[in-house]
Amino acid sequence: MDGDHLKTLIALGALLLSLPLSAAQLDLQLGANSRTWQTEELLKHPQLQTLTINNDGSYKKDMTYQAVPLAALLKGVKPEDHLQAVALDGFAAELAAAPLLNKDGARAWLAIEDPAQPWPPLSAGKHSAGPFYLVWTDPQAGNISPEQWPFEVASIKLMAPVAQRFPALLPDPALKADDPVNKGFALFQKNCLACHRLNGAGDAQFGPDLNIPYSPTEYFGADFLKRYIRDPQSLRQWPQAKMPGFSEEVLPDGDLEMLVGYLKHMAGRKAKP
Repeated sequence: MDGDHLKTLIALGALLLSLPLSAAQLDLQLGANSRTWQTEELLKHPQLQTLTINNDGSYKKDMTYQAVPLAALLKGVKPEDHLQAVALDGFAAELAAAPLLNKDGARAWLAIEDPAQPWPPLSAGKHSAGPFYLVWTDPQAGNISPEQWPFEVASIKLMAPVAQRFPALLPDPALKADDPVNKGFALFQKNCLACHRLNGAGDAQFGPDLNIPYSPTEYFGADFLKRYIRDPQSLRQWPQAKMPGFSEEVLPDGDLEMLVGYLKHMAGRKAKP
């Protein structure tokens, strides 16, 4: 390659890096109320606000966004409904609708990345949390877990409940509804199912299956498993580790006990995919 060609390529690369991000679209699959929002439309939404999130769930620092209350976009969605937020990389967060519709306490917002003012990368060499990012104000009021902060969101879908879609996740049906194992199942859906499958069931593409071939309760001592859930890298460290820690504010000790109880129970209910 001669010098002129090299200079041309360098200049072209510099130009591309200087261009603003392109606008994006958010696909809301809400049955009769489905629609697609463009970035420009959302940045002109009548309920758009400038919002500061303290100790942002993904950036781990205070961040300021242009954001719309998520409830304002979920037309026709009822508190008893179930939603799934799907990211550009395939991450699929299972979300009960009720917390997303709250107007008090922990409140969900859709942050919109302005192509003219892009957000910083999440870490060196990574993308930002945009184009759309589900963030929370006062998350402590609702024990909002790290899995309820999906970023790079591409679509939000109205779905059948997890128990209907994936019966292989169900505890023994003979258990009472208020049994701690059933409560642990609800916690598993909230905190684990976005990254892990169990018995081959689920939409996750990231973490290992939590029952096939072995449950972590079969190879972790109970205290170490709880410690691992609290702070994964306190037991296993590697540069590409992605599992977040679940603090006591997000997952109180009693809830952690019920979550581990569900995993122990399911170790006796293995079902090959």
